[in-house]
Amino acid sequence: MTTPGASRQQFEPWRPLVLYAVLALAFLVMTARLFTLQVLEHTAWLNQANENRTREISIAPERGIIYDRNGYVLASNVASYNIVITPADLPDSEGDIQRIYRQLSELINVPTGLPLTEESVEAAKLFSECVPGPGIAQLVELQNTNAPYSPVKIQCSVSDEIARIVREKTMDWPGVSVQIEPIRNYPTGALTANLIGFLGPIPATQEEFYRAQGFLPNRDKVGYAGVEAYFQSILGGKPGRRVVEVDVAGQELRNLEAPITAVPGKNLVLTIDTRLQKVVDSVLYKEITQWNQYYYGGTGQQRISSGVIIAINPQTGEILAMSHYPSFENNRMARFIPAYYYNQLAEDPRKPLLNHAVSDEYPPGSVFKLSTAVGALNENVVDVNQIIEAPGQLILTESFSPNDPGFERSFVDWNEAGFGTISFLRCIAYSSNVCFYKLGGGYKEEIPEGLGIERLREYARALGYDRATDIELLGEADGLIPYPQWKRINRGENWSTGDTYIASVGQGYVLTTPLQVLMSAATIANDGKHMQPTIVREVQDENGNIIPVWLDPVATGNDYLSFTPYPEVFKTDPYTPIPRQISPFSPLINWDVTTDNVIQDYVCEDGYCIENAGVRKSVSDYVMQKVQEGMRLAVTDNSGTLHDVFYGNTQQFTEPFPIAVAGKTGTAEYCDDVARAANRCTFGAWPTHSWSVAFAPYDDPEIAVVAFAYNGGEGASVAAPMIRLVMEGYFCLKSLDANPGSFAGCE
Repeated sequence: MTTPGASRQQFEPWRPLVLYAVLALAFLVMTARLFTLQVLEHTAWLNQANENRTREISIAPERGIIYDRNGYVLASNVASYNIVITPADLPDSEGDIQRIYRQLSELINVPTGLPLTEESVEAAKLFSECVPGPGIAQLVELQNTNAPYSPVKIQCSVSDEIARIVREKTMDWPGVSVQIEPIRNYPTGALTANLIGFLGPIPATQEEFYRAQGFLPNRDKVGYAGVEAYFQSILGGKPGRRVVEVDVAGQELRNLEAPITAVPGKNLVLTIDTRLQKVVDSVLYKEITQWNQYYYGGTGQQRISSGVIIAINPQTGEILAMSHYPSFENNRMARFIPAYYYNQLAEDPRKPLLNHAVSDEYPPGSVFKLSTAVGALNENVVDVNQIIEAPGQLILTESFSPNDPGFERSFVDWNEAGFGTISFLRCIAYSSNVCFYKLGGGYKEEIPEGLGIERLREYARALGYDRATDIELLGEADGLIPYPQWKRINRGENWSTGDTYIASVGQGYVLTTPLQVLMSAATIANDGKHMQPTIVREVQDENGNIIPVWLDPVATGNDYLSFTPYPEVFKTDPYTPIPRQISPFSPLINWDVTTDNVIQDYVCEDGYCIENAGVRKSVSDYVMQKVQEGMRLAVTDNSGTLHDVFYGNTQQFTEPFPIAVAGKTGTAEYCDDVARAANRCTFGAWPTHSWSVAFAPYDDPEIAVVAFAYNGGEGASVAAPMIRLVMEGYFCLKSLDANPGSFAGCE
């Protein structure tokens, strides 16, 4: 029986406890979460909030200007006008917007893109700015969904007239404006393209490196070739920075930090004389064209497919001109690199994008005999007064080891009749192959012990072969002077005396760049002093003040140029490349073969040479003088290979050259992939490259020139006339500088 007034339900005391526990747990969870967000993760969330309201804007720096030695502009920045639309600034009325689109379309010849559809907008995402395809409406709609307060490019590189009209229409076309963008301009174009190079977008492999410096992949460009690439860190400058606050639509509200101004790139002054470069380029083009016309008439076929001419001051190492044929037009790559044009250049078998002067290797032929001559005379292989038998050919018993009975092999001279008996100097002047076979590898009792390949390699390296010159251009080739171990590794054969014979005349496995050939002759002309070749005179700031710059030739990556001196490095031997100052220019002697012990001594017997460890030697002044005399005799002697060209005994030249010249010609047999494809590699009748190198004036040389013609034939006939024409231009310009007048007479 229940007590009256009592509750019919029994209240469970554990229920409020559970409720309180749940509430307490929820409170603890919320408190822990708030503690985590506001205390432990405070910095991360604050940074994220700041990222949402702040934007870091990179300010593009102005690229440095490139000048020649006389102040002529080789690369500059010019204004390019882009038509842009800022979506947020367009009128509210859809009718007014469409009117602007239609009127703008008629002016710049870009479709309106009306009517606007989702499909057309999606398709527009596949195109980059300023690429034909999307209409104005699609480009603006894409930008409106991403960043309505940022302008989108509708048409790039419009004419000055169109840019002026758009500026005048600003009041009628709200949201439409003209954006000025600097682009690279090369006033000399193809004339200096191989030296100056061109710009391109930041490569994906280097994006992280350039982003760290403030550069933007979709905006900034970097050097792809020539000095534009080598001196990217000097010319490119340093981007500036603005940190601004933005609203949810991306509109800038205020600066959050003091803006950092962009640092413009430094200006670069080269050693090149544009006037001489024009002479060199004209000579190279005209001579190659005329010879191709001679061989094939007007068929368009080319026997000589490419060529190189380089001029240097042998006393200072300054490159005065460097040209190769064919070239390319770097102005066509100023805004972007057209795929069709780049593919056309890349697929051209003549390789116009490759700087043949420093990046391509060829057999040097007889111009290499200067190395053999220096070594043979310095090692007493021959006496300067010794008379040498030079028949049209000699027979050598070829053997590959001391006990090998061998087999007979004939080695022919370019002059099938031979030269009879000649002196050492006339071996140089006449370029007798047989004579240099004997000097290099020896021959019976007449020259019992030749120079040998080991010693020949030492003297060739002393003159500048078999190593990069470290000129300020990327992609320089090393060349090759072979030796016994190299042949065993790469050909699986022992070295033979015949290999030495062939190498002694610059054939066989010997490879070199035109610049290395030029440096060998320049070293001899400069009495044994091997100067550091350079194309840089100085680096300047925007006010024309010279800035000291140092270069580390052995550094890797992008850290080989510096505005502060590198630490002193001990030079272990004359060949060791060490950091050097390149601005302001000061002639640098890498080594002097007459004073520095750059030649490793060898003890030779029975055609085999063993290194005389620890003993090194130099080249005597007497040897350098006599080799110079041999090069001069090539011009003055009636049978010298350069006599007819410089004494005016040809149809092209009828007057003697008024300046004393010394030099050497070369005709190098070759058989490469191009020759094989054309079925030119016939044994005993291989095609030949044409070489010639010379310096003047003989007593005090101030210019040395090398000329090379791919598949050109005889050096005396093809390359030597190029040398004379370039020297005529050089001394004409020198005369005009002394007595200013018209340049036209030197072209």
